[in-house]
Amino acid sequence: MSNPKLRSQVINLYKTLLYLGKEYPKGYTYFRDRCKTAFMKNKDKTDEEEIKMLIARGKFVEKELEALYMLRKYRTLKKRYYE
Repeated sequence: MSNPKLRSQVINLYKTLLYLGKEYPKGYTYFRDRCKTAFMKNKDKTDEEEIKMLIARGKFVEKELEALYMLRKYRTLKKRYYE
C-alpha cells in the first residue's frame, strides 16, 4: 500500500472496529480475533481500487455493528416499560 491516505483510512477503520467490538455480544476477544484475522488476510493487497472496496466493506460492518447496538438498546428500553 503506497498511498498514505489509504493507509490512514485502514488504520482508522481498524481502530473504530476495535472500539465498537467492546460491546459485541460474543465478547471482545472473539471480535478482536476475527477482526485481526480479516485485516491480516488482506494485508498484502496493493491495488488501490481493491483496497477502497475493502474499506467500503469495513464501513458497512461498522454501520451494522452500530445498528446491532441500537437495536439492543431499544429492546432493553422496551422491556423496561412494557411486558
